[in-house]
Amino acid sequence: MTNFPNSKAGLIRIGVFYDGHYFLQVSNYYNYVHERRSRISIRGLHDFVRKQVAIEEDEEFHRCQIIDAHYFRGRLSASEASQRGNLLYFERAFDDILMSEGVSVHYLPVRNFHGRWQEKGIDVWLALEAFEMTFYKRFDVVVILAADGDYAPLVRKLHSLGSRVMLLHWNFEYTDEEGNRFSTRTSNDLVTSCAYPIAMHEIIDDFSPKSEAIVSSLFVPKTEAKVSHKQVTNWQPSGDGTASTEDEFHQSTILSLKEGYGFIKYPPNNVFFHFSSLIDYDFNELEIGDSVSFSLEPKEDGRMMAKEVFVVEQ
Repeated sequence: MTNFPNSKAGLIRIGVFYDGHYFLQVSNYYNYVHERRSRISIRGLHDFVRKQVAIEEDEEFHRCQIIDAHYFRGRLSASEASQRGNLLYFERAFDDILMSEGVSVHYLPVRNFHGRWQEKGIDVWLALEAFEMTFYKRFDVVVILAADGDYAPLVRKLHSLGSRVMLLHWNFEYTDEEGNRFSTRTSNDLVTSCAYPIAMHEIIDDFSPKSEAIVSSLFVPKTEAKVSHKQVTNWQPSGDGTASTEDEFHQSTILSLKEGYGFIKYPPNNVFFHFSSLIDYDFNELEIGDSVSFSLEPKEDGRMMAKEVFVVEQ
């Protein structure tokens, strides 16, 4: 067993590792569905991590420092991304946000398996890098933002090195007007494996005055979020992972908007769309009557829904 030096004599060394696809799901939920209507702030999250580590380690805040932060994600090739509006620009913009907060990015190419875009190997790569960096850089606390139970063996290995693992995780679910249920659940095996599991959804939904200052700092201020009408985010595979094809596009207008979803006027039946179908645009900036271009795909019950929705600038 590797014995790390007593950090009480110096810094509490923190390493942070993001499962990027999971983090984007969480950030989208708070931006489009939750009443906060804002994305998770990387800077605010890192300040929160340092404060929580100080509490758990019974140490002074200034001694708890993030030494390394790493973000792992699958990404489309440049040629594929160039066919999806301004995706290349917005991926670069998000990279700039990560770099400004000292987060190193690690991307693997997204592969097309039988017509479906899939991330392969990201969890393995994150686990290998987290273990190797912890071994050589001697993190006292390793913070993981993830939900998959496949990370539980990594947690046990990190504990064997003498590091304590803090897990930031979210559980949430919601149902749209069409009856479609969306949920994110963290593996219980992963939660119980960690020394410091923190249920972020419980902290955020604690509306007590005492917690409001802490919670507010976790979100991007509205003045910073509205850099433009466009959505600064990464591409992510659609809910069913279906690859984009040369589908016929239709044009109409937004008929109604709800929390995270809406309907497009398309007689005789109006077409449902989810915020994740919107390309290069912030759902919160949509207005009833906006012109949109969209492709269609059938649902299980035979009805059609919009797959890729582009706002048509007037």
